[in-house]
Amino acid sequence: MNNQNLPNTFDHETFISPFTWRYGSQPMRTIWSEAHKRRLWRRIWVALAEAQERAGLVTAAQVADLRAHQHAVDLDRAHQIESEIKHDLMAEVKTYAEQCTIGGGIIHLGATSMDVEDNAEVLRLRDALNNIAETTRTVLTTLADWIEREADHVCMAFTHLQPAEPTTVGYRMAGYAQDLLHDYTTLQSVMADLRGKGFKGAVGTAASYHELLANTPLTPAAMESQIMESLNLQSFLIATQTYPRRQDWDILNSLAGLAMTLYRLAFDLRLLQSPVFGEWAEPFGSAQVGSSAMPFKRNPINAENIDSLARYVAALPRVAWDNAAHNLLERTLDDSANRRLLFPEAFLAVDEILHRLQRVLSGLRIDDHAIQRNLNTYGIFAATERLLMAAVRAGGNRQELHEVIREHSLAAWEALRTGAENPLRTRLCADSRLTALLPVEHINELLRADAYVGDAPQRARMLAAHLKERVAASS
Repeated sequence: MNNQNLPNTFDHETFISPFTWRYGSQPMRTIWSEAHKRRLWRRIWVALAEAQERAGLVTAAQVADLRAHQHAVDLDRAHQIESEIKHDLMAEVKTYAEQCTIGGGIIHLGATSMDVEDNAEVLRLRDALNNIAETTRTVLTTLADWIEREADHVCMAFTHLQPAEPTTVGYRMAGYAQDLLHDYTTLQSVMADLRGKGFKGAVGTAASYHELLANTPLTPAAMESQIMESLNLQSFLIATQTYPRRQDWDILNSLAGLAMTLYRLAFDLRLLQSPVFGEWAEPFGSAQVGSSAMPFKRNPINAENIDSLARYVAALPRVAWDNAAHNLLERTLDDSANRRLLFPEAFLAVDEILHRLQRVLSGLRIDDHAIQRNLNTYGIFAATERLLMAAVRAGGNRQELHEVIREHSLAAWEALRTGAENPLRTRLCADSRLTALLPVEHINELLRADAYVGDAPQRARMLAAHLKERVAASS
């Protein structure tokens, strides 16, 4: 590493990550910033020194000196030292020690790098997961409101991207919300299970601390417990030089699962915004440009952005899998470089996805005219199932009547294909094989698609109420 790799300022004359300025929120960027990481390192060094003071190994004045300079991170000086010694944590130790004329000599006493780095990483992971969970709660609340509002709004459902039977807008949204609630529950579970490495030394045996604390009133286990309590963080019982990297895989999987749910919602929005459907549309500003070549375009750019970032997140658990599977014996360093990218980019991508989706949902347009048009065009085909059942109950032959309705349906589909009005209602009401069993008025009523949604509105409302209860209970 040389000074050219450690510039003090960045601008658009060099490559900078889109997550630095384009994607993600400032609070999430702060969590994954270099300065914040080093402040956490210093917080851990202070906690270590405080425990060692209780053991009589260091003085109160030394600890007070460390505490006084805990937030005085000097990245310029640390980078200068790092360019010489090629070790970022030791460069920070030296920078911190230069600032602390009284306590500088006892920083990192007995510790190995990962006693500091891994615990700091889990503190960042906890904050980042909490940030994602809070935004997910907001999206869940917004979805619950939409579900309640649209629970009775009948629309066509599609299977195989073909018109199927009617559903309701609220019930369709409830499907996304149910998956998102599962993702939220998974995030909470992952947060609850987070563990730091603790203070176990170079290979996890705590040998250095046993040596250091010999003949003091503090055992290594008690020292570890005191430090972790001050950090409000539990530790793994068993660790090597690092905490088990399987934890990283669990975290990335929880983010990928969340991205999967939001990908599907955004993809469906893209389909429904197509003029062929025309039922939903993301907000479009009065000055917004949809295309540089086609001024008429209203592209679903937010939904497309969500899907683009979600695909990236979906690929990241594999990297965490390799890191965990290849963490050979007591530790290898081949995870270090990619972990500098893995967590910040995963969390910033999901952060952007959630905030962008919240903006879309807040301004989502539901086009009742298009919904009714599609329902009028295609809903009657699904309603023939009601007609078939009623005609059989009236004494008809199920197989014969199925063929009657099939013939009329195929003729109606052909008429639609050529641009004609749907003739199915007229054809069915004029067929004596049906009118001999049911009055024309009843046939007309049975062919009303908007009455053929079962208990979808009720179950959608139940889901919305459950969402709000869960969100309120976890706030």
